[in-house]
Amino acid sequence: MPKSTTSLLSPVAAMLPVAVIVLVLAVAAAVAATDIPPAQPVTVVAADYDFAPAKLRFKRGVAYRLHIENHGKEMHQFSAPAFFQSVELGDPQVLNADRTEIAVHPGEAKDLTFVPRQAGQFRLICPDHDWTGMIGEITVE
Repeated sequence: MPKSTTSLLSPVAAMLPVAVIVLVLAVAAAVAATDIPPAQPVTVVAADYDFAPAKLRFKRGVAYRLHIENHGKEMHQFSAPAFFQSVELGDPQVLNADRTEIAVHPGEAKDLTFVPRQAGQFRLICPDHDWTGMIGEITVE
């Protein structure tokens, strides 16, 4: 006995609400992705034994992409624990497990996207070379 058209359409009709939900979520994600402003690039060069620039200025609520290059012969750390705790991190995987510093080997570069959330002044050091003057300051307005 042939199946009726109603019984053939039932599985399709049952899937329709799921398909609509998936479509709505995909469109919402695409719209949200286009609403995020591009991050402003900021480059810091670590050398033996200083940061250039040594003073960084950021504004609360603005997205930044911090690009750290190591032009030195030794590994350097961009260590700013209080600063990293006060920002919204876009990609925390470049930070150490404690989220206090970024280690950059000679010839290497790393990027971190973030949005400052708290105004203040924050200390920046290379823990292995601060005694040589490898220090800096981060200001968030």
